[in-house]
Amino acid sequence: MARPQRIVLVRHGESEGNADDTVYEREPDHALRLTAKGLRQARDTGVRLRELFDGERVSVYVSPYRRTHETFRSFGLDLERVRVREEPRLREQDWGNLQDRDDVRLQQAYRDTYGHFFYRFAQGESGADVYDRVGAFLESLYRSFEAPDHPPNVLLVTHGLTMRLFCMRWFHWSVAEFESLSNPGNGESRMLVLGKDGRYTLDRPFERWRTPEPYGITG
Repeated sequence: MARPQRIVLVRHGESEGNADDTVYEREPDHALRLTAKGLRQARDTGVRLRELFDGERVSVYVSPYRRTHETFRSFGLDLERVRVREEPRLREQDWGNLQDRDDVRLQQAYRDTYGHFFYRFAQGESGADVYDRVGAFLESLYRSFEAPDHPPNVLLVTHGLTMRLFCMRWFHWSVAEFESLSNPGNGESRMLVLGKDGRYTLDRPFERWRTPEPYGITG
């Protein structure tokens, strides 16, 4: 098994929806573009990624949303050294019908009270639903490591909540730990690094906005 030395997760740059949430009343979430600021964020991240990969091969998985594809293109990676696959299981959490802004904001308030992991948006997904499909993606990713010539780098271009849930699933974090963490900023990355002991560690933690409050002992 040729496990990669690095698994890099990147949140897309600032999108039109991040800058103005009224855009959801006119455009579907998957079709939103990056703003000028978002493009700059993605280009800046691309500079760091090119230095990190330093000409090595990279296996890339991109969420099927327009903003994640635009983010990846802005990285400016050497496409001769990159294998790119669109991966629907890395898409954003489905929030259901976003045309009614007042209803969405009401549901967001419910979610904040009920919990981001368990609350399911009407006609949409809960964090737990996203966790399940991220888990299914991980099974496919593990199988890809069986190829003896697997690239030494994996890059996931995805969304903030999906990044947190990927790490939750990988490191077996509790729901309470997940609920205590904030999403990374637009264009931010987190990296899983393979150590000499055969275990992966996170290069830096997610910001924590509160102390976890678990129901029981885990770990």
